[in-house]
Amino acid sequence: MNSEAGKTALITGASSGIGQELAKLFAKDGYNLVLISRNDEKLNQLADDFQQDYGVQTTVISKDLSRENVAQEVYDEVTGRGITVNVLVNDAAVATYGKFATDTDWEREKSLIHLNVLTLTHMTKLFLKDMVARNEGKILQLASLVSITPFPLMAVYAATKAYVFNFTQSLNNELKDTNVTVTALLPNATDTNFFREAGAPKLNVEDQLDDPAVVAKDGYNALMAGKSKVVPGGPLNKAYEVMSYVSPQETMAGMMRHMNTPKEEEQKESNTSAWAIGLGIAAAVIAGVALVTAYNNADLATKARYRYKAGRLKHKANGFFEDAKSAVADNWDKVKHNGAFEDAKSAVANGWDKVKHDTKESVKHNGSFDDAKESLADGWDALKSKVKTAVA
Repeated sequence: MNSEAGKTALITGASSGIGQELAKLFAKDGYNLVLISRNDEKLNQLADDFQQDYGVQTTVISKDLSRENVAQEVYDEVTGRGITVNVLVNDAAVATYGKFATDTDWEREKSLIHLNVLTLTHMTKLFLKDMVARNEGKILQLASLVSITPFPLMAVYAATKAYVFNFTQSLNNELKDTNVTVTALLPNATDTNFFREAGAPKLNVEDQLDDPAVVAKDGYNALMAGKSKVVPGGPLNKAYEVMSYVSPQETMAGMMRHMNTPKEEEQKESNTSAWAIGLGIAAAVIAGVALVTAYNNADLATKARYRYKAGRLKHKANGFFEDAKSAVADNWDKVKHNGAFEDAKSAVANGWDKVKHDTKESVKHNGSFDDAKESLADGWDALKSKVKTAVA
């Protein structure tokens, strides 16, 4: 018998997409299920399938999770049936598409915030308290890669996901002396009906959709390992992650705006996206590799002082930068014909040598990590200008 037999996982948004794939993984491992969604017909069908295929008990609760106090209703119903929730999966989320100032509807955004933030937080509050009392339990929170980047045209959605990610990392610190873990799942755009339900037309980002089964599997494995976060999928997603850490926010906003742009507007956006992604590559080089160079050329006292920070940067630079370059380059077929990509790379290469030299000299003569950062800051504006000019 599976070691998880008899345990229960509660999953919101379980009727389709990532939530449905997660439910399947839990069922395969012998978890009983509590499935929550507005689509009770689909949930009942899934319950029958899981009972037949895996022999697990499945409880279906049909709720609109964007309503006031609905988390309390769910908690009361679950506990009233004598069910102990060992794993909570807050997967349900929605989005709206368009410019915040002029295109989107406030009532929909208010409902979005209630579902993505208030219900998720209240569900976590209720079930986490019981987990801590038992000193046992796991929670998986659906964040997003856009929880760590700007996301123009879905600004409110991205803001709610930033809340989820930050909330999760804070809880992990609070729970570090317990056997309860909380994991943030940060997927890229996934092959579900997410964008159509948000009212979006066909977007550029939909050329690189991830498989919800792969996303769910990576999230499930991270949850079971007690990790604080996971970015599922391949090197492209890791590239976005590292670039979000080291690139200027205006650069990331420009890149993500291109990804969230309707495909019919792609041609007129091509030069803008070339500039944005070229700057992203430049930023990854400068902020990652240059600071590592500065660290490696510092005196022993400076190394000791900044070892942790430099080590993290070195890991990001060495572990992700090559993936970032290749993954971003692979998605440039639509703008290469303008020569923008090659011009951007050339500008970065020409500017990088000077920035690297100035940074190294700053550390050699002054022995200060802060001087190295200052040198980088001085060189960044000039390099940014070169890249922008190259792809204009």
